[in-house]
Amino acid sequence: MSIFVKTLSLGADGPRVAVKDTIDIAGEPTMAGSRALADAAPATEHAEVVARALAAGCRIVGKTTLHELAFGVTGINDWSGTPENPKWPHLVPGGSSSGSAAAVAAGLADFALGTDTGGSVRIPAACCGVFGLKPTFGRVSRHGVMPTDSTIDCVGPIAASADMLMRAMEIIDPTFARRSVNAPRIGRVAVKANPAIHRAVNEALAASGVESRDVKLAGLEAAFSAGLAIINAENVTGLGHLLQTGLVGDDVARRLALAAAVTREEIAAAEFVRAAFTAEIDALLEALDVLVLPTMPEFPPALAEARGDLSAVGMTTFVRPFNLSGHPAVTVPLLAENGAPAGLQIVGRKGEDALVLAVAERVSLARSQ
Repeated sequence: MSIFVKTLSLGADGPRVAVKDTIDIAGEPTMAGSRALADAAPATEHAEVVARALAAGCRIVGKTTLHELAFGVTGINDWSGTPENPKWPHLVPGGSSSGSAAAVAAGLADFALGTDTGGSVRIPAACCGVFGLKPTFGRVSRHGVMPTDSTIDCVGPIAASADMLMRAMEIIDPTFARRSVNAPRIGRVAVKANPAIHRAVNEALAASGVESRDVKLAGLEAAFSAGLAIINAENVTGLGHLLQTGLVGDDVARRLALAAAVTREEIAAAEFVRAAFTAEIDALLEALDVLVLPTMPEFPPALAEARGDLSAVGMTTFVRPFNLSGHPAVTVPLLAENGAPAGLQIVGRKGEDALVLAVAERVSLARSQ
């Protein structure tokens, strides 16, 4: 199934944890799904999140494959392998943390660690029918994680339940403490998405008994574009040198080459959008506890379809903006009327990841009753 680049058995007998191959495990190379890093030297120490998992008694079961260099959202990777979407084999597994989401969906891990720079935890989680959290930016350590420097990337957990996501956060973030929620104040963000996805979102909210009101995020589209500019610039800085090897896959090589054209003026404009969009969200969340919207505007594409557009950047329309702003965001799996996977995204105030997860748990438990 190409889920793991290498299976392992490290640690004790606690929760089984799969680790994306952009996260260091001592003694193992970090290849990021790229032939250009096939000869990378083994890591000399564990990434901090791996060390925390082992200290908590977890068992590391393997390093998972990904969209090459974590720079894509379909999960298609012809070098390290494209993980099969366990529940919908004809659909893409999503990316870039494709193997991490697939490992959880296949029951091979209790939770997995991924990274999310522009939706790379939430997109594969939604595609594979599981939960995925992008924590508040800077909350979870990125020590030992590729790329070294980022203003938008986060390490985040993927799990089959909100409860296990909370357990994962307790393990990788010692400041995390669960909380409960009774009557959350919810703002439903007005967006254009497939009507069947909107119906799945509406049904999930109705089943949970929560009340919501419609709100607008005027800066969403601009934040998507700004987030794309910043990830392009930062990936060129951190990964652009690999183009000289001639070993980067065609789709990612093209993206890196195009990304090099981002100008200082475009980055300055993107930072202006970042500040304005962050302030817009913060203002909405003064009167609300969380914002909700679909995770993706459309259903995951078929593998054959995605090969015609390997970047498929439109999949990240609703997730990438919150990488730019740094707010915590979780995707809750939904099943649409056509039997396809969809996701409900819940966004909260910075630092209130526990509240976001409490709302996610309420919605998911209501649907299962």
